[in-house]
Amino acid sequence: MSVEDLTRADIERILDRAQSFAEVSGRAIKKVPALRGRTVLNLFYEASTRTSSSFELAAKRLSADFVSVRAQGSAVDKGESLKDTVRTLSAYDPALVVIRSPWAGAAELVARWAPAAVVNAGDGKREHPTQALLDLYTLWQRVGALDGLKVWIVGDVLHSRVARSNVLAFRRMGCEVTVAGPPTLVPREIESLGCRVRASLDELAEADVVYALRMQRERMEGAFVPSLREYAARYQIDGRRLSPQQVLMHPGPVNRGVELSAEVIDSPQALIAQQVEAGVVVRMAVLYELLASGGQQEPAAGLGLQAPVPAVVEVAGQSA
Repeated sequence: MSVEDLTRADIERILDRAQSFAEVSGRAIKKVPALRGRTVLNLFYEASTRTSSSFELAAKRLSADFVSVRAQGSAVDKGESLKDTVRTLSAYDPALVVIRSPWAGAAELVARWAPAAVVNAGDGKREHPTQALLDLYTLWQRVGALDGLKVWIVGDVLHSRVARSNVLAFRRMGCEVTVAGPPTLVPREIESLGCRVRASLDELAEADVVYALRMQRERMEGAFVPSLREYAARYQIDGRRLSPQQVLMHPGPVNRGVELSAEVIDSPQALIAQQVEAGVVVRMAVLYELLASGGQQEPAAGLGLQAPVPAVVEVAGQSA
């Protein structure tokens, strides 16, 4: 549901599990029987490419049956409520529901209404916990130990569920986090999460990791910045601002020429492609922890994974 549900030990276990699944992704046949006979349901009320496709790949590589339901073209278009949709789909006996919604707290509601385990794949401007996990995994694979890293999260923090989850996740792993952007795009309460706030990029050179956020124009109901050109002039990460020692990350999709220049997107410092790759193995680890780690030892033994581990959090009556 939230990064707040996870201890550092929980996160480290998920990252270790993801690393084990990375070996599976390198095989000619990229499937294991861990979730055979289980059904994973994707319920997406917002557009998605990376999150939706990576959950689908993750479920299928674990041999689960997979069903994808999008609001557009479904009974939702006819006025069916979220509650009625969840109850209808529960008749198919899914083991797990992945929900993305424009409404904050939607995942918790689904967990009340469905007997299945539930994964929050993004709820409004609130959180996107699996994105934070895959970002940690990507950075861990690149630099090793995360303690003491200085991470700057730059851009449209106000409308970004990724920003909140990542501040929590990076802080949980011992990083020093700074958020930076126009004052109109930085929520006042963000400092309560344990990060610093800056209105300019004057101190960006201190960062080990620069994490740029997308300008979410679809969520803006007013003029938060004078223009995209002025925003880019003050906050775009380009070759002048990004030093060779820094690592660059972005959750995607990228607005080229706005938050990032083309030169840095294609630079060796950019981990954007690695973040996409990490999405599959990290979400495999999440599905496995939710549905298979509590007592099904055969899949783990067949993969050379660690023995089953205790539950991470309790979600909808199931271990997670």
